Amino acid sequence: MFNWDEEWNISFAGCGFRSVYYLGALSCIFERVPRLVHGASKIGGASSGCLVAAALVVGIPIEEFFADVLTTAKKARKHTLGVFHPTFSLLQTAKDFLQQKLPEDAHLKSSGRLCVSLTRISDRKNVLVSEFESREELIQVLACSCFFPCYSAFIPPSYRGVYYMDGALSNNMPLFEHRNTITMAPFSGESDICPREGTFNFFEATFGNVSIQVNTGNVHRVCTSFLPPKPEKLAEICHNGYMDALHFLRERDLLETQNLQPSLEEMDTVAPCFCEPMESEETAMNEKYCHKNDQCWLNLKVIKNLPLSFKKVLHEACRHSHDGSSQLSEFPPVRMFLSLLTLLLLPIELLYLLAKRMLTLMAELCRRIWSRKSSSSHSDMRTQTVGDGNFEPLTPQVSTNSNITLHMDNNGNMEQLSLTITSTTPDKALKPNTSPNGTSTLKQRCKRINSKPSRIKDC
Repeated sequence: MFNWDEEWNISFAGCGFRSVYYLGALSCIFERVPRLVHGASKIGGASSGCLVAAALVVGIPIEEFFADVLTTAKKARKHTLGVFHPTFSLLQTAKDFLQQKLPEDAHLKSSGRLCVSLTRISDRKNVLVSEFESREELIQVLACSCFFPCYSAFIPPSYRGVYYMDGALSNNMPLFEHRNTITMAPFSGESDICPREGTFNFFEATFGNVSIQVNTGNVHRVCTSFLPPKPEKLAEICHNGYMDALHFLRERDLLETQNLQPSLEEMDTVAPCFCEPMESEETAMNEKYCHKNDQCWLNLKVIKNLPLSFKKVLHEACRHSHDGSSQLSEFPPVRMFLSLLTLLLLPIELLYLLAKRMLTLMAELCRRIWSRKSSSSHSDMRTQTVGDGNFEPLTPQVSTNSNITLHMDNNGNMEQLSLTITSTTPDKALKPNTSPNGTSTLKQRCKRINSKPSRIKDC
């Protein structure tokens, strides 16, 4: 029995592309007991689980998140090497998603409620972050938690000057130690919402506070977490999350009276719930997204209980993934040719990416050096000191008795200049050679004088 009087949390384990399992479970919870998500005190996650948690906290619709996961899996499957292809960056794809979807006040909504698990690279210790000063800082934290070395990227991201990596490597289930935390994981084990194998398992492993049973089903689930499955498989995973969440709600007696559903054994013969379309509308929608040869790529039993918005996204993804070009690439000879071509072009692509990276780093280094030099030059101009810091400009002390005499020849050229300076302050003024009468005379004769009186070439 769930206690509504106490605070509760929700935690999502990292699972790569199998995060669609959480979206199916959340769609069931939003239909039946939305208060379970809206009233949660904290929502935490690691790796891809923190992206789902952030989407819930800031208010991103789970249908949009579901569509982006399908799109990312489709882009990765286009490459022969999948996510390991050098031209595909899973971390950059996640950053682009966050830059596009997160609102401007996402850090304000996330502070105090979102909990992200990070692993510090220097000492491999876990760090939980719940406070964010800006939207960019929130994106940095989420990117750090999604960085799996040599899988999502090669250069680790940083947060406040410290390098971090995937939080699942140190704590894959944040908030696990709290008493009233609802845990979700797409691997069969002891989590609150997880797949049920139906058989008793003697062997069980714990990885990052996540209990995982040792069986062939979990081996397949781990592989599909790193390697993007087809849209049909992702639809099945999403539907399994929906059904497992429904089991959890029934076991905890959380189904509200007005939304009470029939038993799971009777769901194959009972009409969909109140938020689902009528049978005629559902049939028309399925026919709309089927091909001209009346072949539908999705099993209707797999998507039967999912919301209508999820069905539309899945139909679109399956229809675009089974176009003519995709069918041609599925033939073994074509696949073998594409694989050989990729292996031949791989060194060229690696050299190109390496050169591009080096140029980027050199440009950044030059920019930093130039900014430091400019800042130092400005600081030197502001502060100029001589000796003990007291600088007094040298200005000639000329009295009103100074005599200046100019002699011009008949052609209008300057022939002789006589300057007589009378010193009035001998302590501070410059002391030239003085005459007996107390005055000093400086005479300068010019051998060759330009026709213009203002310029003197040779003295």
